[in-house]
Amino acid sequence: MSDIGTKGSAKRTLTSVLPSLRPKRKHLRKYSWLPDVFRIKGSIISRIFWPVTTNTLFATIIAYAWHNGYRIMLTNSVVPLLSVVVGLILVFRNGSSYDRFWEGRKCFATVISNVRNLSRQIWVNVALPPSDQDDTPSKKGKAPVPTASQLHRIKSEALHLCLAFPFALKHYLRGEDGLSWSDYHDVLPKNFARFDEVGYQKSKSDLTTSYHTISNKSSGRSSPDLGRGDATKRVRPKRSKQNLPSQSTPLLSDAVTHRTVEFRPFADDNSLPLPLIIAHEISRLLFYFRREGLLETVGPAGMNAMNALVQSMVDNMTAMERVANTPIPISYGIHLKQCVTLYLFALPLTLVNDLGWMTIPIVTVVAFTFMGIEGIADEIEMPFGNDPSDLPLDRYCHDLKEEILYIIERLPDSGEGIYGYDDGEGDD
Repeated sequence: MSDIGTKGSAKRTLTSVLPSLRPKRKHLRKYSWLPDVFRIKGSIISRIFWPVTTNTLFATIIAYAWHNGYRIMLTNSVVPLLSVVVGLILVFRNGSSYDRFWEGRKCFATVISNVRNLSRQIWVNVALPPSDQDDTPSKKGKAPVPTASQLHRIKSEALHLCLAFPFALKHYLRGEDGLSWSDYHDVLPKNFARFDEVGYQKSKSDLTTSYHTISNKSSGRSSPDLGRGDATKRVRPKRSKQNLPSQSTPLLSDAVTHRTVEFRPFADDNSLPLPLIIAHEISRLLFYFRREGLLETVGPAGMNAMNALVQSMVDNMTAMERVANTPIPISYGIHLKQCVTLYLFALPLTLVNDLGWMTIPIVTVVAFTFMGIEGIADEIEMPFGNDPSDLPLDRYCHDLKEEILYIIERLPDSGEGIYGYDDGEGDD
């Protein structure tokens, strides 16, 4: 009984101590109402200020004319008919725009998920053959099996290629060509070719198509003419597109590597988006891993799963390309603005006889409501740009970059550092 009492008191003491050891829960974000009501930054007010002001001035003119004895009015049966039509059009407009915004977010999230999964599988499952199979001499014409350090470097480049896909996709959707953007600096592998400015073909002396880095300074060649048009196919630029890159050619090294690839300017108009080139190189690396026996731990099923992830990345890129390349028809937007304007200009003519000078604030509030809904829909229908209301693609890519670099720098690969699980029972 004493033991039971001792255990009970210890349990009560532990229970009383545990709450103080638990981390305190962070306070939930307070629901704000008045701060948002008076908030200008991030709202639609700056976008619709002048159209609303125009309707307010028109209502002021009507009220002033009524005050001076002019009876300019419409029957009240006109406005209800217009209000129903305008309301339905605004609801459809706002819903379709948000569907485009949400589809872009889902597709980009799927790309990030695929990059995470593919990077983890490459980092863990790509490994050297077992030691009992490594003693056999290499077959004639077959490249020797890479060493552990070489394989680690190749896998690092593979993860950088996976990371580069969403970065290239972001610039592709924004219509930003080239590899001269500053966020490519430590994302793309250093030996990645400048596919967007120069082409490459197989050398007659060496049929291997490996990566290459070229420097205009060291080679003495003049840079290709970049003014003959876009080297890669791009979607329609957004209104907030930045035409000039923030940094020039950060990927070029000071010396030419020893790769045997002949570079030449594009001789025709054929092109390929940079994300598809990166996906192509990832698939080539997966083929290399499988051919050299570096994917024996997962077999053909694992190889197919990795290829399926690459295919899903391309599929979601095509879905986002569809959103970016298919804006809402301009005739629809024009007609909506015309209907809203007609309704707002007819509203003071029907209210002035009953409300007098109060027509002015009422028309201002109605115009703010209707034009605000249309302005929000217009802002979010193209979600891949640099506007404040667009998707924060830069932050998504930066967060993913931190994750992939953490894997490369800190996490063990291919069974390194794995030890047996100690269940506390000791050896048998």
